[in-house]
Amino acid sequence: MQGGRVGLGLALVSAFAFGGSGPAAKPLIEAGLDPLHVVWLRVAGATLVMLPLAVRHRDLVRRRPALLAGFGLLAVAGVQAFYFASISRIPVGVALLVEYLAPAMVLGWVRFVQRRPVTRTAAAGVVLAVGGLACVVEVWAGLSFDLLGLLLALGAACCQVGYFVLSDQGGDEGDEAPDPLGVIAYGLLVGTAVLTVVARPWGMDWPVLAGNAQMDGRPVPAWLLLGWVVLIATVLAYVTGVVSVRRLSPQVAGVVACLEAVIATVLAWVLLGEHLSAPQVIGGVVVLVGAFVAQRSVPQKGSVGAADVVASGGESVQRDEVAAGRR
Repeated sequence: MQGGRVGLGLALVSAFAFGGSGPAAKPLIEAGLDPLHVVWLRVAGATLVMLPLAVRHRDLVRRRPALLAGFGLLAVAGVQAFYFASISRIPVGVALLVEYLAPAMVLGWVRFVQRRPVTRTAAAGVVLAVGGLACVVEVWAGLSFDLLGLLLALGAACCQVGYFVLSDQGGDEGDEAPDPLGVIAYGLLVGTAVLTVVARPWGMDWPVLAGNAQMDGRPVPAWLLLGWVVLIATVLAYVTGVVSVRRLSPQVAGVVACLEAVIATVLAWVLLGEHLSAPQVIGGVVVLVGAFVAQRSVPQKGSVGAADVVASGGESVQRDEVAAGRR
């Protein structure tokens, strides 16, 4: 139980950290930086911070090359690239809603790929969270149908699923488990390499970083905003996020991650003067309820023994049957 509470706390910290990336990055974009350049600065800066850990855990390159490559391609580069590509064609609210279908897709992965039981209550929590998210981002405002844009947003959602699933890899291997900090460090290295090709930072307007950006009419040093994006919205966000997935489960952490959109909206209200409407406030409450319902209904890792029962809807499934299903 204590481990579950710690995991939930870390997931909330991660959601807050990730949620703060938009309000901090938007003034940099408005100051003249290309969105992809901001993404590259975010990932490359975090890579420099985590580089000592990559050296320390260099044995992971030999032991888990596929995990490191997958995390870098999906959890780092994929989510960022697909999301920014999608918002160039469809409204931001629509792109966010599609991307945060990831918790529902994680449940589908757990149920149909891993063949593990998922409670109806957990599924209901996902439905509530996604419905509330639709209100938070006001998906009905300016909705337009662009097939390619929607497919790109769906690509971001699939990469988000990869983030949660890969973060959970090896968590049950005890002392042989790959260190999460090492996985993040090498994932950022891979992500930086991929985004360098996509963003082409040599064409960046570098002098912008030496000046000020405007945050709701107030001048803020651009380097300070970049520092927040790198240290808080990337390093802290990924570290607490990956550790929380291992302490909880991909499906629970995925639902809690829906809070990122709520946090981003609230911070945009406080810092950027973007006011919340009544539907957004109501949607935020619904997301909170959905996250709480899912977190309370899904069994925590290591919380039951081999013969304990896992409730799935109205039925009971023996834990040894669950283990058999994993094979």
